[in-house]
Amino acid sequence: MKFFETSKYYTLKKSTYVSLRWIAIIGQIFSVNVVYFYFNLDFDFIYSNIVIFIGILSNLYLMFIHEKTQLSDRSALIFLMIDIFQLATLIYLTGGIINPFVIFLIIPSVFASTNLGLRTNLLLVLTTIFIIIFLTFYSKDLPGFLSDHFHVDDYYYFSIPISLIIALVFLNYFAIIFGNESRIRKEALNKMEEVMAKEHEMLSLGGQAAAAAHSLGTPLSTIKIISQELKKQLKNQKEVFQDIELLSSQVERCNQILKKLSLNPNEEDDFIDEDLTIKDFLIEIVSSFKETGSKEFVLNFNQDANPKKITKSMEIIYGLRNFIGNANKFSLNKIFITLKSNNDFTEITIEDDGKGYSSDILSKIGEPYLKGNKNNNDKTGLGLGIFIGKTLLEKNFATINCRNSKTRGGAEVIIKWRNTDLFKI
Repeated sequence: MKFFETSKYYTLKKSTYVSLRWIAIIGQIFSVNVVYFYFNLDFDFIYSNIVIFIGILSNLYLMFIHEKTQLSDRSALIFLMIDIFQLATLIYLTGGIINPFVIFLIIPSVFASTNLGLRTNLLLVLTTIFIIIFLTFYSKDLPGFLSDHFHVDDYYYFSIPISLIIALVFLNYFAIIFGNESRIRKEALNKMEEVMAKEHEMLSLGGQAAAAAHSLGTPLSTIKIISQELKKQLKNQKEVFQDIELLSSQVERCNQILKKLSLNPNEEDDFIDEDLTIKDFLIEIVSSFKETGSKEFVLNFNQDANPKKITKSMEIIYGLRNFIGNANKFSLNKIFITLKSNNDFTEITIEDDGKGYSSDILSKIGEPYLKGNKNNNDKTGLGLGIFIGKTLLEKNFATINCRNSKTRGGAEVIIKWRNTDLFKI
């Protein structure tokens, strides 16, 4: 549990951030010294190096004293603020808003927008905007003779901070949007992996149970034979005879339990991994819904002309199960499943007689955690199941098309494989 709490609140990796800061510091040292020694331009060289030295000290503190490998929002905010003010001071000493390196001021807040919380991002953006405005009106001159030759109209001069602020807001907005989508998708994929891990665990337990049933069959048969012989030999000893009868009944009970576990006593231990046709996949999934629900499943296999088997895949089973489960959940009475196949293609169509996809959801099908119109009072929950099913089936070479059925009135999902891809699984 502690790991998930850490993952939720500590989202900035320290080593990556430290490396990026070293790159920035080396760039500052190189720029300042080249301008001063190579181009012989006059500016506050000593103060500039003091400012850079402060950046070096903060990075050394981050490397050797700050022990955590992940930075929280608060820690990241402090160090990013140091970066902004350190760079702003350098720019103040070397020309202010007309210094071409002023563009680097927007980097810390843009970097934070994809990794840190919204309040942290907002504070960094507002701080950066304030500094840009300050540098527009207050700064030292450009180094050396550059300030004597740089003369522009006020319209051009004030367009520089305006363009920087627009770029800052624009880049942060899109970075926040894309970062949030990435986090949602990552969370959905993690849930999908958890579900598949549980499915594989159950499959593994089923295989172990089957193996146990086969392995224990012989010793139990031996015990049964011995107990029957003892009953014949000790039938006159009532106290012992009752215990032997109890032993025989328990042996018989064990045999019954093992028969249920083994599913088919004539199968080998690897029966769980047997190859199946797509038709068998569908029948197996539909039968599980029939046992727990009252809705009618209409299966159409008349156009199934491909009897070839594929390796049994938990990903395909779970992917199909998600789509069939959605149809079962949102249908009124009936679910229609059609299987078509030939030498080239295999296609599954899943339809229901429900209300279908709403217009605001239809264009976003396949994205996790979809939210429809708030005024829609229909059943909720659409989104993650389709995302998981779509991801798992597409991983196994399928193409998915979700739309509203023209014949049934409800939702329709078309799942299609090239047979050359299907038999690779």
